[in-house]
Amino acid sequence: MEFLDIVPIKAVRGTVTLPGSKSISNRTLLLAGLALGETLIRDVLESDDTQRMIDALRALGVTVTAEGPRSLRVTGASGAFPAKAAKLFLGNAGTVFRPLTAVLALCGGEYELSGVPRMHERPIGDLVDALRKLGARIDYLGTHGYPPLAIHPADLLDIGGVSIRGNVSSQFLTGLLLALPLTHKRTVVSVEGELISKPYVDITLNSMKRFGVEVSGRGYVTFEVPATARYVSPGEIHVEGDASSASYFLAAGAISGLTGGGPVRVAGVGKDSVQGDVQFTEMLERIGAKITYGDNWIEATAGDEAITRGKFKALENAGCGHIPDAAMTLAMVALFADGTTTLADIGSWRVKETDRIAAMAKELRKLGATVEEGIDYLKVTPPHASRLTPHASIDTYDDHRMAMCFSLAALGGVPLRINDPGCVAKTFPDYFDVLASITYR
Repeated sequence: MEFLDIVPIKAVRGTVTLPGSKSISNRTLLLAGLALGETLIRDVLESDDTQRMIDALRALGVTVTAEGPRSLRVTGASGAFPAKAAKLFLGNAGTVFRPLTAVLALCGGEYELSGVPRMHERPIGDLVDALRKLGARIDYLGTHGYPPLAIHPADLLDIGGVSIRGNVSSQFLTGLLLALPLTHKRTVVSVEGELISKPYVDITLNSMKRFGVEVSGRGYVTFEVPATARYVSPGEIHVEGDASSASYFLAAGAISGLTGGGPVRVAGVGKDSVQGDVQFTEMLERIGAKITYGDNWIEATAGDEAITRGKFKALENAGCGHIPDAAMTLAMVALFADGTTTLADIGSWRVKETDRIAAMAKELRKLGATVEEGIDYLKVTPPHASRLTPHASIDTYDDHRMAMCFSLAALGGVPLRINDPGCVAKTFPDYFDVLASITYR
């Protein structure tokens, strides 16, 4: 489908069962592939990105079989992939490309990793530099510091420690940590500068722990992987619902609540989630939404004060470094605020599936918003009288989150067109159907 026309949405109300977390699914799949024993993974996300990881594991000699809806059984390779040569095409899946780069660099084989053109524009130099310090042999096949890559058998060094920058992408640290148990050497990783997206590193540490590897750390500055670290299957593991995907429906419930709609409940993620994007609910509460939590669900609507005013409070300096994906949804909610909202600490948007700061600014302007963009911030002012421009044609830049975010504009009472809606297959193939299931017109 080249485009999807969305008619104005009067209200949303109901319950949405979330797909599995992409971040947890891909980490779990990779660790299950490396572990000793078989792992039954339940509630795994079915999407383009997870399929990239599954295809890669199979190409590397790992047996992955379906065990019913959203369940996979993975026979682990006990720390060494059977295939010692492979060419892997990984699309635009950063949660596949970065960790596999690190793991394969320490696996003693000849591998070639490539992706779509945008992936070849996403930096990977910091991770490659850190791996080379450990003795990895990696060549750039195109532009220095970027994919595609050729990986050769490493000459591992026992140097005891390695450093990596933390202010470009947390996926670099994630990849390094996931790979280090394969060295069978004690290694201390030091983070240079401020580590961004810390909650995603917490997901990594939690995933490693579930497979038997305890990493000790000091304030996101150093991380120690012991020489005794080995991945062992936990037997059966469940993937939590995706908190980033939850943000669209929670935002929809809050926006709809301004005019008598809502609430919307998301099932599959709750108050004790390990995912950082669940903290998006705190941002919603700050602007005037009413949030209710359960062990495995979260519900959102508008609070009484916001309903009385008919608008949410604008946030003058919303630091979003801990919720980089869900922050995109907050930019859409800003269209329903009483002034200018500033999203700060979002520099990582520049190196995502597209340059999300530039893309969000351009498309928000189509809806009538006044937008100022900076290196690591975005200022969004709603249009005059909060009347969104109807019939905007929204470009999505092959970025799933652009498509899902901008669908929320229909709650502003305007029709709009989403170009290339199929890009949501990256993480949420049936997103638009699920949104329609709770929509009232």
